[in-house]
Amino acid sequence: MNLAWLFKVLPQYLVPQHLLSELVHWLANRETPWLKNLMIRSFVRLYDIDLDEAAEPDPTAYPCFNAFFTRALKPGARPIADAPLVSPADGVISRAARIDGHTLVQAKCHDYTLEALLGGDIHYARQFENGAQAVIYLSPRDYHRVHMPTDGRLVSMTYVPGDLFAVNPATVAHVDQLFARNERLILRFETDHGPLALIMVGAIFVGSMETVWAGRITPPYGPVLRHWDYEDEDLHFARGEEIGRFNMGSTVIILTPDNALAPLADLRAPAAIRMGEPLLLPQESETTSNTSGG
Repeated sequence: MNLAWLFKVLPQYLVPQHLLSELVHWLANRETPWLKNLMIRSFVRLYDIDLDEAAEPDPTAYPCFNAFFTRALKPGARPIADAPLVSPADGVISRAARIDGHTLVQAKCHDYTLEALLGGDIHYARQFENGAQAVIYLSPRDYHRVHMPTDGRLVSMTYVPGDLFAVNPATVAHVDQLFARNERLILRFETDHGPLALIMVGAIFVGSMETVWAGRITPPYGPVLRHWDYEDEDLHFARGEEIGRFNMGSTVIILTPDNALAPLADLRAPAAIRMGEPLLLPQESETTSNTSGG
C-alpha cells in the first residue's frame, strides 16, 4: 500500500459514488445567476480555461454550469485531419497497445478482458481479439464533446451500469479492472475498416452522459444493462461529427479489429491530443492494408 493509493484511491471505496454524482449533476444545472456565475468563473480560474476558442466566450451568458462545461467551440477551432482515424476528444492518450488475444492491459499488474469491457457480449468481443486499443483521458479542463473518429454507421448502443471511480492515473494504476467495472456506454459502429467500438466510460462526478441520437442516458443510474438496436435505422456519422457529451472528466476507449487500423497500437503514450487530430496517418493505414492483403 502506498500513499497515492491511501489518499487518492481508498476514499473512493468509502463514499457514495452515485449519490455524489447525482448531486453534482443537480448543482451543475442550477440556473440561479449568482451561483452558476460563481461556479463558472471559479472553474475558469482554477483550470485556466481558454474561452477565446468557445462559440460563446462570455462566461455569464451560459444558463448553467453544465451548459458552460459542455460548451461548443468556434467553427474551425478543431480542424478535422484528413486521416483514416482521428481523435474523438481532447485529452491525453494514456494507453495505446495491441490486444493480447482477449486481454487488455490497464496498468502494471492490472489486466481485464474484452468480454468484461463490452458488457459480457462474447460474440462482439471476438471481433476485437488481437486487435488494438487506444485510451483517451479527458481532464476537467478539456473540451467535453465526443466526436466520430472515422466515417461510420451506428449499429447499436449498450448502457452498462457500474461503479463511478475516478479515472485519473492514480486510480487507473490501483483499481483492478477499472474500465470494466465503471459505468459506461458502448457504441458499436460499422466502418470501411470493419467494426469499431467506442466506449464512453463514466467516472465520479460525471453527472451526465448523453448522445446526439438518444439524448441523456445518465442520470438516472440504472441497475441493469440497457440496449438499443439501430440496425434498421440509417444513422451515419462523418469523421469529426459530434456524437456525445460528458459532464466532468472521463475516458474514451477505441477498439479496432486485428489487421484493421493496426498502427493504433503504436501511438505514443502518454501524449496530449486534440479532437480531430490524426490518430493514424494515411500512409500508415495504407501500409497496413497492403501488408494484410498480400
